[in-house]
Amino acid sequence: MKIIDEREKNLDDKAYRNIQELENYAENTQSSLLYLTLEILGVKDLHADHAASHIGKAHGIVTCLRATPYHTSRRRVFLPMDICMLHGVSQEDFLRKNQDKNVRDVIYDIASQAHLHLKHARSLHKSVPVKAFPAFLQTVALEEYLKKIQQVNFDIFHPSLQQKNTLLPLSLYIQSWRRRY
Repeated sequence: MKIIDEREKNLDDKAYRNIQELENYAENTQSSLLYLTLEILGVKDLHADHAASHIGKAHGIVTCLRATPYHTSRRRVFLPMDICMLHGVSQEDFLRKNQDKNVRDVIYDIASQAHLHLKHARSLHKSVPVKAFPAFLQTVALEEYLKKIQQVNFDIFHPSLQQKNTLLPLSLYIQSWRRRY
């Protein structure tokens, strides 16, 4: 019900006022899906839930970043307004696909928040039951995107960010074999 309620609140497609609002949305959607996955796997553990919360938030933030080029092509920007204002960036800057330092700083700040959530989730690695690891393998794709965006100096419109990673299945297999997320 949390997922449905949160999606209903978000039907008006407004930009997030701040990063906390984006994180709340991610918690109520992406994290809730992870909680369901953990339940299906038979995992009832506080540490696994805590890790799922952080992974869900990271997933929601990365999804917002990944979708930015698509949304701007439809003249919409959903990035947190407080971070945009902090760097003096308007929605119009994104609609024009501006690549100024200020625009990249906005993306850096948002991506850094996702990275912090991933880092925190991984710090719980030793406390999380091994049965939960399959649910958390999505961190491989999230981290891969965050590395790619860093390599292009936080240019959210760089074409390489829209390309598929053909080695992702191999990376997922390796992490699964290592029992790491």
